[in-house]
Amino acid sequence: MSASATAGNLPVPKAKVGSMEKQRRMALWASYIALTFFVIIFLIPPFYMIITSLKTSAEISAQAGNPWIVQNPTFDNYWELMTNAAFQRYFINSVWVTAVTVTLSMTIAILAAFSLSRMGFKGSQVLSTGVFLTYLVPPSLLFIPLFQILGWLGLINSTWALVLLFPTLAVPFCTWIMIGYFSSIPKELDEAALIDGASYPQILIQIFIPVALPGIIAATIFAFTVAWGAFLYPLAYLYSADQATLTVGIVRELIKGDVFAWGMIMAACAMAAAPPIIIYTFLMDYYIAGLTAGATKG
Repeated sequence: MSASATAGNLPVPKAKVGSMEKQRRMALWASYIALTFFVIIFLIPPFYMIITSLKTSAEISAQAGNPWIVQNPTFDNYWELMTNAAFQRYFINSVWVTAVTVTLSMTIAILAAFSLSRMGFKGSQVLSTGVFLTYLVPPSLLFIPLFQILGWLGLINSTWALVLLFPTLAVPFCTWIMIGYFSSIPKELDEAALIDGASYPQILIQIFIPVALPGIIAATIFAFTVAWGAFLYPLAYLYSADQATLTVGIVRELIKGDVFAWGMIMAACAMAAAPPIIIYTFLMDYYIAGLTAGATKG
């Protein structure tokens, strides 16, 4: 910025311009320092997890040596897990529960968001607020009464219990995101479609879903995260090895009393964290866009 820059019709003094540039540089440096600090803090646990997963049990238990350096890297921990029938079962259970949860949650959320944001029935605004408020109820307050309900339904120790419960955690937030995206779409589009004789299902499938794809992706990622990373509900409702999901199976299989198989535990955690990391890496822009629209619209 030069000294001849103007603010309205008045010239900006050179000293003020220099002061503004200095403040801007200081703000940038402060932001970089803060971001660097937090990045280091957040990356230390996954870095240590990966380092430990590459060590043998003898190296982990050895007192000598630097714990942040691998002396003799090995992939034995990963290989033992991949060839372990119980671990394979946990992984399959997690994939099955997550896939069904995402499908149910997104189907319900898209239909609910479209109805609440565009069909304009009486009480839709109040119901929209109520849908989001249900998301604020902590799951830790619900798992005890839900245990009794699932007992009446005969679903204790069945992955179907998770398929029934996880959408109740994902649908409110996914619906809120989709309401924000659907509300940002000009109403002229669906009005023109209605004039042309299109039905509401056709408007949803042919207009809203393609236009709101970033929001749908963001909501899908959230639903995936809820189902894949859940620990409390699987721990409370599943107690046999053939029904356990990955998050609970790691603890039950690799911790025997006071004996911790740290190498395999860290390898299992790294493998369990890989799918969410891959998804967020490639779809992060859509996720941020979806959350931003959901926060500012509707």
